[in-house]
Amino acid sequence: MKIDLTDTTAGKINKALVRGRRAIGTPAVGMVLTLVIVTDEENAYDAIKAAGDASREHPSRTLVVIKRASRSPRDRLDARLDAEVRLGGDAGAGETVLLRLHGELVDRADSVVLPLLLPDAPVVVWWPVDAPAVPAKDALGALAQRRITDAYAVEDPLSELAARAEGYEPGDTDLAWTRLTPWRSMLAAALDQARVQVLSAVVESEAENPSAELLARWFAARLRVPVEQVVTAGPVVTAVRLRTAEGEIHIDRPEGPVARLAIPGQPDRVLALKVRTTAELIAEELRRLDPDEAYRAALHAEVVAPPAAPEGAA
Repeated sequence: MKIDLTDTTAGKINKALVRGRRAIGTPAVGMVLTLVIVTDEENAYDAIKAAGDASREHPSRTLVVIKRASRSPRDRLDARLDAEVRLGGDAGAGETVLLRLHGELVDRADSVVLPLLLPDAPVVVWWPVDAPAVPAKDALGALAQRRITDAYAVEDPLSELAARAEGYEPGDTDLAWTRLTPWRSMLAAALDQARVQVLSAVVESEAENPSAELLARWFAARLRVPVEQVVTAGPVVTAVRLRTAEGEIHIDRPEGPVARLAIPGQPDRVLALKVRTTAELIAEELRRLDPDEAYRAALHAEVVAPPAAPEGAA
């Protein structure tokens, strides 16, 4: 079911939600959180689709805040809210409200969102692109227990990570970090099996990949070893090598969903290690709303490169 509302208010949107739920027989008590997506028209479709897929695991009220640019000084003074309410099959396992803000209302998005939040439920804010410098101090970010950004979606990912580190507050996270969960889990399990001391590490990835940068910082924070970063054709992270006195522990994933794990003294293993969809990443982030201390430590760690080999060394 879809309900279009033009030049409307938050109160009218709430009434439309109630009418729609009654019409299709869907109660609101099954919603576990409110997900606020702050995006533009260009990226709205993909973000809404990802949130809808994630809602099958986390039924939620999704509020999509789309700030419309004003074309003239008169338009900038004309505050207007248009909305589209989606329920049932059009909204995954939850309910979705598209909020198109015009004029002065663009700078007061929190006044529109606040009356639409589910009572006594956590709030998560996600910026698919163009996140504020300090998400926790943003008017919408201040409403949330969890704030999700994505350094992979900007032109200069490494500068974005620097901004995320400078403005970090508990509850912040980034999808560049979420993409590393399978890598970190497999590497931690491999080290538990090998029981060896790591001397240095190598991370291979496409150029300026924020996930690779965070993985290198994670090694620096947890293992306190030099980390070398090698550029490959990608996609994303393609290999990790941990050098030890007994040999090299490495995971190679040159392409496709399959990787190979090698541990000294053990037969090689084939692992499932696909590049996950945005919906899978968002679903993972919605499983935990507490501060991610591992992300904080990686974000603020400094990578030390291994010393260069002497000239003429083989």
